[in-house]
Amino acid sequence: MGLLRTIAILVIIYYAFKFFSRYIAPIFLKKVINNVEKKYKEQQQNKYEEPAGKVGETVIAKKPVEPKESNKDVGDYVDYEEVKD
Repeated sequence: MGLLRTIAILVIIYYAFKFFSRYIAPIFLKKVINNVEKKYKEQQQNKYEEPAGKVGETVIAKKPVEPKESNKDVGDYVDYEEVKD
């Protein structure tokens, strides 16, 4: 009885895998490929967009001024210069 049950389970798993690979997997893979293709096209469009502004205009982007924070727990910072003999 155990042998027949094992064979029946293996046959059911085989046909379930066959059904999944034939009907479900292609639909799933098609959706994944379409999403990747859409993201790639969006990246390519963003890459070639013209910057805002007039042609020939120079734009200088400045960093925001933020004070540097030092970690007081580390110790003193020693600035040194290497001297060769």
